[in-house]
Amino acid sequence: MAGTANAAAKTEMIDLTKLSPDQLMQIKQEFEQEMTNIQDSLSTLHGCKAKYAGSKDALEAFQPDWENRQILVPLTSSMYVPGRIKDLNNFIIDIGTGYYIEKDLEGSKDYFKRRVEYVQEQIEKIEKIHLQKTRFLNSVMGVLEMKQAAAAKMIQQQQQQPQGKQSA
Repeated sequence: MAGTANAAAKTEMIDLTKLSPDQLMQIKQEFEQEMTNIQDSLSTLHGCKAKYAGSKDALEAFQPDWENRQILVPLTSSMYVPGRIKDLNNFIIDIGTGYYIEKDLEGSKDYFKRRVEYVQEQIEKIEKIHLQKTRFLNSVMGVLEMKQAAAAKMIQQQQQQPQGKQSA
């Protein structure tokens, strides 16, 4: 049973030269779609990383003499209300899906630092996958171009053969 699982887990090697141009075109289109999805994921992750880093930077800017300082509190991405800082060491952090946690200043900084590091790790993993898929896509395109050139050469030779027979 373990041998079967290992065999299934191995990557199957495909000889691209044995595939038809239509099959290669289909693989090319599928990989181009996957590459678009990967790019979208990377863009989303970079956006998340920037937001976490921005939150951490905002916490780094807090000064001990800011108590009772007037600030603008965001209600939405474009609407703010005036507020005052009452407690410099007590923060409520949105951790997603409607859940919030309460942390002190150092705990909040640490939370955002860990989130930035985690998202960066995910970005690096996806970038490795993107690189592998790019290399495979380039291989598919190279074989496809080779087959298309061979087909064009064959058509050209077929067009020239009848002319050669007539002159002989």
